[in-house]
Amino acid sequence: MKERVILGIDPGTIVMGYGVLLVKENKPEMEALGVLKLDKLDSHYLRLQKIFERVTSLIDQYHPDELAIEAPFFGKNVQSMLKLGRAQGVAMSAALNRDIPIFEYAPLKIKMAITGNGNASKEQVAGMLQRILHIPESSMLPQLDATDGLAAALCHYLQSNNPLAEKKYTGWKDYLAKNPKKVR
Repeated sequence: MKERVILGIDPGTIVMGYGVLLVKENKPEMEALGVLKLDKLDSHYLRLQKIFERVTSLIDQYHPDELAIEAPFFGKNVQSMLKLGRAQGVAMSAALNRDIPIFEYAPLKIKMAITGNGNASKEQVAGMLQRILHIPESSMLPQLDATDGLAAALCHYLQSNNPLAEKKYTGWKDYLAKNPKKVR
């Protein structure tokens, strides 16, 4: 089985987190973890430009096969949602510009995939990633946006590697036809 690289993004207009997951022989390992800090830029449009440039540079550096991105959650502040959606769209545009398939996951789904609890805290997600991927403490960052990006990548790996998720059945006859050795 060939190697596979998954770029995970936690979009944001103040801090964008990212993680790169390398899958060798069906075993995931962290390749990179980081954040793009945008708080010093006053212009929202300049922030969007920096997001596009950084995602493009990550793509050029790591050559991911897929992009996994956290979907914006629905909040009460419409302006914040709009800005977050724009950040996500710009990151997606960078991937589309390089013909990289995009997979979007809700925060609840990511947390559930990593910790088994859709209400897990960012700290719990980071702790589980550290254990699952054997990340040394020295490689962990204080910004949890980075581990959120890595969590999106690992969530995608887990979802796309699930043998039950790969096969779609239209009914029992279809199942029997596709699994003749499992039937006695």
